[in-house]
Amino acid sequence: MLVKPGSTNPFQNESIAMKSTKINLNHLTGVLAFLLATTLFSCQKDTAVEPAVTEEESIIMSEENAAADAEFEETAEIGFSADADLEAASRNGIANFGAGIHANIDLFAELQGRLGPCVTITVTPNDSTYPKTVTIDYGDGCLCRDGKFRKGAIILHYTKPLRRPGAELTITLRDYFVNRAHIEGKKIIKNQSTATVTQYSVAVIDGKVTWPNGRGFMYEKVKVVTQVRGNETITVRDDVYSIEGRSKTTYANGVTVNKNTESPLIKPVACNWIVKGVLKIKINSRELFLDFGNGECDNKALLKWNGHEREITLP
Repeated sequence: MLVKPGSTNPFQNESIAMKSTKINLNHLTGVLAFLLATTLFSCQKDTAVEPAVTEEESIIMSEENAAADAEFEETAEIGFSADADLEAASRNGIANFGAGIHANIDLFAELQGRLGPCVTITVTPNDSTYPKTVTIDYGDGCLCRDGKFRKGAIILHYTKPLRRPGAELTITLRDYFVNRAHIEGKKIIKNQSTATVTQYSVAVIDGKVTWPNGRGFMYEKVKVVTQVRGNETITVRDDVYSIEGRSKTTYANGVTVNKNTESPLIKPVACNWIVKGVLKIKINSRELFLDFGNGECDNKALLKWNGHEREITLP
């Protein structure tokens, strides 16, 4: 993988795609509040075979989906942060990371600072060899720095350092809760880069979110992110990424939401929003298209459905 000086991986902070992509793809799910209301709530008369959804329910569903999507992305960010700490230790010539919890806290200083002091982080084997497993353990409950209460564990398994082509990170969850939501599933991230192309794939497998009242949904997602500009320079801010993928959310009441990229979504590092590309959104049998424009950096997108269109403002 082509990594520029000062940048550990193509997912970290505003300088790379994963965090920026997460923020901007989450607002796509937020848009579902409008989409569900306009396509299901207003069309119930001619959709007798499909589940009836009120406007209030549609808003709740979209908010829940956006929150869960963010949590799955958060596990990936944690994975890359842990990888960066391991790589920093290797660059500093540490052959053995030491033993015991205090050594691990020092090793994962950056990650520990992000998550908070109540989290226990351990690594096996506790040296510079791979494959390697890192466990982020929230125990019976931990109020994290982002204000969310988490319990259970996130388990990260690395085949080798993620900056290397062919590396794979498998993220599994053990009795993992965020606030009151039980989040299950597996996330696999693969570095598919070559000598000339920086690319990675992300898949969420058997995703499931359940609340104590029984509400919940099944969730799956795959995407490929490719750097299409900026590889030839050491400046990160001129990097541009192309995102292609699809996701499916199946709610307990039978409503399904499918999102597919009709044309690649283009996300420059220097812009807070996706600037180009078309996303197809299918809610049960209703199809809508979200067009992000012609490349200009702005927070506008055009929503099209059934011969209609409306400009919307993205968060």
